[in-house]
Order: sequence, then structure tokens, then C-alpha cells
Amino acid sequence: MSAARAIGLVLGVVADGALGDPRRRPPVTAFGRLSPGPGLAVAGAVVAGGLLLERVGRGRPLVQATSTAASTWAVLGAAGLALQGTELARDLEESRFDPARSTLSELDPRVADSLDLVGLSRASVETLAENTSDAVVAPLVWGAVAGVPGLLGARAVSLLRRARAGRQGHWAIDRLDELVHLVPTRVAAGLTVLAAPVVGGSAGGAWRAWRRDTIAHPSPNAGRVEAAFAGALEIRVGGRTVYPQGVAELPVLGVGRNPDAGHVTRAVELSRVVGWLAAVTSVVLAVVAGCRRRSV
Repeated sequence: MSAARAIGLVLGVVADGALGDPRRRPPVTAFGRLSPGPGLAVAGAVVAGGLLLERVGRGRPLVQATSTAASTWAVLGAAGLALQGTELARDLEESRFDPARSTLSELDPRVADSLDLVGLSRASVETLAENTSDAVVAPLVWGAVAGVPGLLGARAVSLLRRARAGRQGHWAIDRLDELVHLVPTRVAAGLTVLAAPVVGGSAGGAWRAWRRDTIAHPSPNAGRVEAAFAGALEIRVGGRTVYPQGVAELPVLGVGRNPDAGHVTRAVELSRVVGWLAAVTSVVLAVVAGCRRRSV
């Protein structure tokens, strides 16, 4: 079964790169219409559906590989993130700030109306880092160790948390999201350290920023990946951030210059490489997990 799951993950990653996401309305829109209680119920139903698919595929390698591939393609956001990141970089390079703000608002809940080139570039790098962890690394990690339920559940929780950002009554969703992403964010930060030299970045800078600058960050997860991206690109992110519910004074992550459009382009490239490494990691985890289950 480990081989079937690994093959399914690979096929799903390939499908995401080749076909992208054909849906015109992202899943976050549907989740955004739900209040926290029904939203958690929907997430639970999604996981239950994944458990059913996993059970049906037990002992049937072709079924498991197919269901894993379809689920991976359905939840993986690598292709869409690269497309939106490229749009952000192009608009910022051409000083088209209004389209950039519109694209950013699809990825991040912050208020972008008053952001200038530096502010938009900083926000773009931050959201590319966070979404790389949430929409790429986390589903793959959970898919490797828990199969289809892990894939669907991890993505459902992150989408629900993102949709509820800035609204009241989402404490339970936030805590669940923190728990689900506790390990994947650290995997994503570690992969960012490995990927940094591939895009001409600093592996040492990514490691130091990750270990040094996230101590004061209010999130146990998001700051790790953002700091690693900042260190890899040798820039500074973080600081004062305006959300619909108020202003957050976040710690400065990384050292160096303020980001610009060129750094957003490199962040997209870094996100791609991290995604590829996450795919390889998920295959290894799936095989190891399968071998351990057989040995028990």
C-alpha cells in the first residue's frame, strides 16, 4: 500500500503542474460562507469521506493510487500559487498596484489598500511563503502519513482558517489549524533552507532567520516559513500589518534590504523548488510509513 500511496502522490503532483486548478471559484469562497461551527462540521465530513475512500482502497493498489492522485490534485495549490505569484511580480514590476492589490487579497486577508511597492512586495513574499506551507507542503506531508483523509483534512482546515481570518468566533479553528500545521511548517522551513541555493539564495541566512527571528512571532507556525524565505532572499519582512480586525505589530523577520518586485519573482521560484522537494519528501514518508505499518 505504501507504493500505491506514493505513486498516487506523484501522479497528483504531476496533474497539478500539468492541469492546474480548473475551478473558477476557489474552495475558500465556499468555506468563507460558513460560520465556525458548520465549518468545522464540513471539515469533519471531508475527513470522513477521505476515510471512506481510504478504506475502499485498502488491499486494492490501483484504487488507492487513483484516489490518492485525485485527492492530491484536488487539494494541491502549487500551480495556482505560482500563477498568482507570477502575476503579482509582473504587476509590481510594471507599477500596476491596483491589480497587485486585487491578486494579493485572494491570497492574504490583510488590508492592502494603502500599500506601496515595498509594502506590496513584502506582503507578497510573506503570503507566498505561508501559502507554500499551507497549500503545498502540509497536504503532501499529511497525505504521506495519513493518505486521503490527511490530504483532504489538512487543506480543509487551512482553507477554513483563512476564510475566517479577521472575523469573530474562529478561536477553535485557529487552534486546530495550528495543531495540523505544527509539523508541516517546520518541514517547509527546513526545505526552504535546502532550496535557497537553487534560486541563488542563502541557506545560512534562511537557517539563521528561521531559528533567530521567530521567537517573538505570535504564530507558532507562519513566522517560521516567512522567516526562512526572508533569510533565503536576504531581505526583511514582517513589521506593522493591517488586518480588517485591527493592526498587528509583528516582529521583523530576516536582515538586509526591503523587498522589491525582483524578490517576489525569486520567492515564486523558491516556492516552486520547495514544492518539488516536498513532493520527494512525501514519497519517502509514504514508503517509510508503509514499511513501519507492515513491520508492526
